Amino acid sequence: MNGILVSLLSFIVAISVIVTIHEFGHYIVARLLGVKVLRFSVGFGRTLFKYISPRSGIEYVVAALPLGGYVKMLDEREEPVAAHDQPRAFNNKSVYARFAIVAAGPLFNFIFAIFAYASMYMIGVQGLAPEIAKVEPNSIAYQAGLLPGDVLVRINDRQVATWEDAALNLIGEGIKTGVVALQKKTPAGDLEQHNLDLSDTRLLLAEGDPLTKIGITPWRLQLAAKLGEFARGSAAQAQGFLAGDLILQADGVAVKDWLHWVELVKNHPNKEMNVVILRQQQRLVMTLTPKAVQQGNDTIGRIGVKPWIDREAIEARQIVTQENFFEAFSRGWSKTLDMSVLTVKLLGKLITGEASTKNISGPISIAEFAGISAQMGLATFLSTLAIISISIGILNLLPVPMLDGGHLMYYLVEMVKGSQVSETIQLQGQKIGIMLLAGLMLLAFYNDIQRLFS
Repeated sequence: MNGILVSLLSFIVAISVIVTIHEFGHYIVARLLGVKVLRFSVGFGRTLFKYISPRSGIEYVVAALPLGGYVKMLDEREEPVAAHDQPRAFNNKSVYARFAIVAAGPLFNFIFAIFAYASMYMIGVQGLAPEIAKVEPNSIAYQAGLLPGDVLVRINDRQVATWEDAALNLIGEGIKTGVVALQKKTPAGDLEQHNLDLSDTRLLLAEGDPLTKIGITPWRLQLAAKLGEFARGSAAQAQGFLAGDLILQADGVAVKDWLHWVELVKNHPNKEMNVVILRQQQRLVMTLTPKAVQQGNDTIGRIGVKPWIDREAIEARQIVTQENFFEAFSRGWSKTLDMSVLTVKLLGKLITGEASTKNISGPISIAEFAGISAQMGLATFLSTLAIISISIGILNLLPVPMLDGGHLMYYLVEMVKGSQVSETIQLQGQKIGIMLLAGLMLLAFYNDIQRLFS
């Protein structure tokens, strides 16, 4: 329940911030160009909060449904306009002014992403070094000559420091060049060059982890069934278990890892277990009776102990990237550009059928992603905000009527032909735009629901 609440609150914060930034772009440029703004609303539906500026008369509104927003401007096409206000009506401005006002929304999304990424780099970004734990036989990585223990150093001309860098660059460079030049450092410390064939973009962009699809398993901390910190009132501590005990067997069953041990404990509420442990190189046989606790409609066993964490192994592979103000903004600009280009390429592959439509996510997946990133810290949450902002900016630039990009397309036509696109054509385009957006939302919700039940 707490996880759902965190995801919901994180989603509301993320969408509200990004919508506000987007609409502020329209708002500020409209005011700078002399258009009369009537209302600035974050959200749709019932008004939760409203403030009317005594100087400008603009209504500032926060509404109940935080899935969008709008800036209402004076426009003769929507309502009669007094003669003295006609020069301030949106429709009476030059096509270049209207183009600038509409383009400002997506532009501010990209500007916000630069600031979010820059802030992330100033706070400090943590990640794991791109060390390979396993290579699947006969996979693309295996055929390229990659081996367990290798650390990825460079993909084409791009240096990679973490697995996040590696995954994004493998996709981006794979789409661009097909075969990528990959530099690795072997366990002996030697640098070697290999060619990785990523020309099969359908495989690379199918649903799922791209690293898994090419046969790479990244190094991750494997949680052994070893006892760590005890909670207050721990059943295990009360029955003689100590931190550092390694669980070998439970009721004659060999315990594989921590998750296996957790399942065995959960299945024994108030039931005695015969446990074989390894303590200071000695095998001991002990008994353990987990406490019975209620979890929803189920009664499960619990012993009140966390797993032992090999912090030395993590610290040896942990990379922390922290930059000064100027370098952070330089990297923020580069990261925003890279992510924008990659998103546009992926959209192109979706249109041509080379990428799976299952990669399209809706609000449920975004909420889950936002919730996880919020719990991981401010830097990770800022990265999530930047990604969502870039996605909304690019989505709004698509030449689809109803979106900013559709209006910009009409304005470009107007610049060429010297007159506005007819209202009949705009009305027909609006109908097509509604159908396309409805179809996209249905697909996104369908994917979300499929992920929930899979």
